[in-house]
Amino acid sequence: MSEQQQPVFAIEKIYVKDLSLEIPNAPNIFLERDTPEINLQLGTKSQSIDEGLYEVLLTVTVTAKIKDKIMFLVEVQQAGIFRIRHVPDGEIDPVLGIGCPNILFPYLRETVSDIVTRAGFPPVILNPVNFEAIYQQKRAETNTNLN
Repeated sequence: MSEQQQPVFAIEKIYVKDLSLEIPNAPNIFLERDTPEINLQLGTKSQSIDEGLYEVLLTVTVTAKIKDKIMFLVEVQQAGIFRIRHVPDGEIDPVLGIGCPNILFPYLRETVSDIVTRAGFPPVILNPVNFEAIYQQKRAETNTNLN
């Protein structure tokens, strides 16, 4: 009878993989006093990089506009390398799609706020995200497309 090995989950590294800031209408945009409209796009992606090692990428694009002028555009790819072993195959996807993004999100949030502030604008504080709901929605869409 073989011994069941304990599941392993460890954070190996958390890092900013890519960071971009554009202020196409500077310096005049700094003279605008209207409240900008903020548009947010968020995505997750994961890949196996070695036996039991996975990279999870959380990507956000934040666009602030006043009327038809772009105030700023920020794109951030917050990444993490995670060691996941002895987890049943059917349970790895939820860990990569829910657990890991939940760990990365506070870092992404801080990076966005920091870069926007350093650019001379008031900070943009991203609202909490329900990665479980996003994961379930993607699964439902995938299952619908397979039928």
